[in-house]
Amino acid sequence: MVCVRLDMLQAVKLKDLPLPKLCFSATLGLLLVPGGCMRKPSAENPEAAKQAQQAQASKKAQMDAARETLDAVPPPAKSRYMAVHEAANWNNPFLIVGSENLTLRVEYPDPVHSNALPSTMLKPARARRQELTIRIADLPDALSSLPAEEWPYGRVVAVEEDPAETPSNRLQVRRNIETTVQMLNNLGVVVYEWPFKG
Repeated sequence: MVCVRLDMLQAVKLKDLPLPKLCFSATLGLLLVPGGCMRKPSAENPEAAKQAQQAQASKKAQMDAARETLDAVPPPAKSRYMAVHEAANWNNPFLIVGSENLTLRVEYPDPVHSNALPSTMLKPARARRQELTIRIADLPDALSSLPAEEWPYGRVVAVEEDPAETPSNRLQVRRNIETTVQMLNNLGVVVYEWPFKG
């Protein structure tokens, strides 16, 4: 099909045409333009395609390695984690999802009777709690690097929307929650939406 393009010369010629011929030319042009002027997407840069493939393969390998590590954590004990109703009492990993990043909260077990801290004094929960800000893409590595003691309820993570987010960011937060939940499912980790609505 012939592609109709108007250059300066054609525009001048059209200006001199009588009205019926001008209308016919414009109609013909409109009929030919959608089919004739469509450009085929240029062939993708082979180097860019190769890099994208390598990045995808690397991401898959990272996810597989994280899943294999997390498989060592026992399945979740529903009777234990469903009984927790306050965030301060949650001992497994806890994710707070924001519009840009995730906050991973972990609470280390009390090292009573350890060789490093030979003390009979208990370390308060607040002193044992750590919060790390991570990107969603780094979630598999972050979870798989946690020791088994961080998973007293088994392979379950509490997930909560960041209450500090502004209402205008809520849509992005919901998208990030969906991405996070999908990633956790792919890792074989049970998601416990916080606060539980049951």
